[in-house]
Amino acid sequence: MLSMIIRRLGTSFVSIALLVTIVFFMIHATPGGPAYSILGVHSTAAAVAALNAQMGLNHPVWQQYATWWLHLLQGNLGYSYTQHAPVTALMGSYLRNTLMLYVLATIISIVASIVIGMLQGAWAERTGGKLIGALQITFYAMPVFFIGSILILVFAIDLGWLPSGGVSGNGGGTLDYLRHMILPALTLALPITAGLSRYFGHQARNEYRLDYVRTALARGLPPLRLALNHVLRNAIRPLVTVIGMMIPYIFVGGVLTESVFNYPGLGWLLWRSALKQDYPTLTAIVLLIGVLTILGNLAADLVNSILDVRVRYE
Repeated sequence: MLSMIIRRLGTSFVSIALLVTIVFFMIHATPGGPAYSILGVHSTAAAVAALNAQMGLNHPVWQQYATWWLHLLQGNLGYSYTQHAPVTALMGSYLRNTLMLYVLATIISIVASIVIGMLQGAWAERTGGKLIGALQITFYAMPVFFIGSILILVFAIDLGWLPSGGVSGNGGGTLDYLRHMILPALTLALPITAGLSRYFGHQARNEYRLDYVRTALARGLPPLRLALNHVLRNAIRPLVTVIGMMIPYIFVGGVLTESVFNYPGLGWLLWRSALKQDYPTLTAIVLLIGVLTILGNLAADLVNSILDVRVRYE
């Protein structure tokens, strides 16, 4: 198992190195160069040259590439010239809100997907299983901004139960902070739950069709015990891999969700940076998403290795 972990770590390191390299050359492939993109179409040649000198873009490409790596290793992600702040500090001010939202949405999605998927697997030939499948397709096909708008209309405007946006009002404390997170978290979780539960339901349905399940039921093993101790453990391993691959989708959905609810997180910052052509901030967030995707896949592989006993003896 140790050799497998070392191989996975090596593959992840190579992937991160390739990601950083691709992003670096994509920045330099922009028409006119990064400085021209930052200053805009109305910039003068003198202003572009001055910013090139300030950012070190007048040096050879290999030297810029080495400096790029050095800055990344030091945690220096550049400077936002549109918001007049270091990108690291700028992202840090929004990171807490994003982490809270994504963790809550992910927990809701995983728990709901397992429950719905187990029911769908057990009721595969019943009307309930087919109804669950129809609802999964419906919610998976709904755009995030549409789901968010409907939730705001029903729960914020019509019923007045929950706030329609922001993170907190007038220092309301933890409970008020959580109340502001409910609608954005549900908006982000619903389509993810629809996709994950459909996949997990397929895995659970295949498990229920195996001979050992029929034998256990024939011998009088309680269905709940069978589901939790056998079907769930065997069906959940592929789901772990899919969850690791869902990280980019969570970020994409988070951009739309945070925009709809005016929720100040990294998705909202990414959207604002795109509108202002704030390339240093855009680059930093893209790098963060890529690195988290690679690390998420690594974590999924390691968890699968723990769940699958055969890997321990490789």
